[in-house]
Amino acid sequence: MDKLDRIVPAMKGFGFRAAKGQTIRVTDVSGEQVADFVVYRADDPTERIDPNVTMDALHKMKVVPGDILYSNKYRPILTVLKDDCGVHDFINAACRSEMYELLYDKKKHPSCHDNLSLALAEFGLSEPDQHYPFNLFMNTVIGVDGSITVKRPVSRPGDSIELRAEMDLICAISACPCSESECNGYVCTPIRVEVY
Repeated sequence: MDKLDRIVPAMKGFGFRAAKGQTIRVTDVSGEQVADFVVYRADDPTERIDPNVTMDALHKMKVVPGDILYSNKYRPILTVLKDDCGVHDFINAACRSEMYELLYDKKKHPSCHDNLSLALAEFGLSEPDQHYPFNLFMNTVIGVDGSITVKRPVSRPGDSIELRAEMDLICAISACPCSESECNGYVCTPIRVEVY
């Protein structure tokens, strides 16, 4: 099984493989940086991580070590082994250029959607209509009135999450390029990915 240790530059994406049983560690190098993360079953990419199914299976929106993340076919795809931060997001879709036009009046802005799509294309996976990632280190607050607010991440420099692959996977990750809001503390920074 191949090992990997890669720094993903700020605002960029990266694709990689992880074999069943390997550990994937994602580290917030400088703190307060969101990483959009998607995984697909390597031998059948119609099966992928599904945040909605995971919430349905776990009956909650927050994961802790020992929790399983599920695929769209209700099968274990990742298991949380260790988590320094404890604050991640399952409900927000990947940012895309149209979002930046709508919210910030910016055209052709880099996006997690494009970063993830480009990373997956290297493995022959076609661009989906939308990515629904496990948003690592993203601090989404749901108000009692049902409002959804993205707050500044609570992750500190060096905080990481470790996940065990429960099947052979094709993975893609994006160091979120949004500097227009609290999402990344107004500054985009690199993330580190290790597979071992």
